[in-house]
Amino acid sequence: MKSALSSLRNSPPDQLAASLQDARDYTLTLFNLFQSAGLDQLSRVPYLPIINPPLWELGHLVWFAEWFVLRNAPAGELEMTQRPSILPAGDRWFDSSRVAHRSRWSLDLPATSVIKQYAHDVLTLVLDRLSKLPHDAQALYPYRLALAHEDMHGEAFAYTLQTLGLAAPTQFATHTSHMPASRDLSFAGGAYITGSPDNGEFVFDNEKWAHQIMLPAFDIASTLVSNAQYQDFMRTGGYQNLQLWDEAGRAWLATTQRLAPRYWQQAGGQWQCLRFGRSIEPAADEAVRHISLHEAQAYCRWAERRLPTEAEWEYAACSGNPDFHWGELWEWTASVFAPYAGFSADAYRDYSAPWFHTHQSLRGASFVTQPRLRSARYRNFYMAERDDMFVGFRTCAQ
Repeated sequence: MKSALSSLRNSPPDQLAASLQDARDYTLTLFNLFQSAGLDQLSRVPYLPIINPPLWELGHLVWFAEWFVLRNAPAGELEMTQRPSILPAGDRWFDSSRVAHRSRWSLDLPATSVIKQYAHDVLTLVLDRLSKLPHDAQALYPYRLALAHEDMHGEAFAYTLQTLGLAAPTQFATHTSHMPASRDLSFAGGAYITGSPDNGEFVFDNEKWAHQIMLPAFDIASTLVSNAQYQDFMRTGGYQNLQLWDEAGRAWLATTQRLAPRYWQQAGGQWQCLRFGRSIEPAADEAVRHISLHEAQAYCRWAERRLPTEAEWEYAACSGNPDFHWGELWEWTASVFAPYAGFSADAYRDYSAPWFHTHQSLRGASFVTQPRLRSARYRNFYMAERDDMFVGFRTCAQ
């Protein structure tokens, strides 16, 4: 992954253009790994609720940029634009608001070469239009939205490679993070401004707007739970002791029959974990990854700890304390994903609103998140059972 050129939230047009090109180069690098494995063919991609067919995903992220930048219309409102897609049937194929997830495996998509040409043509037009714009937040908003969307799908491509057991770029396949010893950091709490300010920078609608809350004092771990800590939970029967699991967690256990984190397996009496098709021994001081919310909550009950709320996490991350380490993995919080008071959806209307109160908030970033997308204010969200992302957790004192 290339280094960040600037945050997508405030980059001027020239840097934004470079970032859009960088994102597309990265997208195609990962897509070509699927293509090399023959998985650009819909019929060869196994149906899984947690992934998209790679060819559909490539077409969708290109369509998204065309829709918001070149056609300038809100998602899901075809009647709002008279500008047709430059790819005939593009709306029928790639509008995620209208194309049900399961149906994406049975679409009459064109050849891979056609969709790659579509990607080239749309980006060329986007960059040409961007080159004529001033550094104006309103004018640049759709470009920043398109960049954020493509970076999100780039991360989805990375965890789809992991899900399907395919090789990944070397920096992912060999990535490890040896964390310092964890200790609790004490924060006094009090009045705190959470959310993003209305200062002209790009923000996601679920971050709007900055508002004051009161936080009690809290103690939070300086690092994520490690493989060694999690294996202590496993060795002492954490997966078998149903008293550590709530009703939803017990149902998840019954369905998955899980005895270890996703992608872990035993070989010769030792645990191994699969990383992009390679089997390695989990390093003791590495953050445990691919953990569901149910597993994180069960661990906390076992350790007599708790997950942080997303406000506590944000407070610690924004404190400037150099001992608070984040950005290695997405982190589960104790907070249900919910709108801030006064929420209203932005142009991408399906981004947040459909998922409120059914998903859980995660904070941070992962080692495959583009640096320009990282922000301590960023609110990610997933269903409790998801563990295919690059996700872990940290704990707080009770």
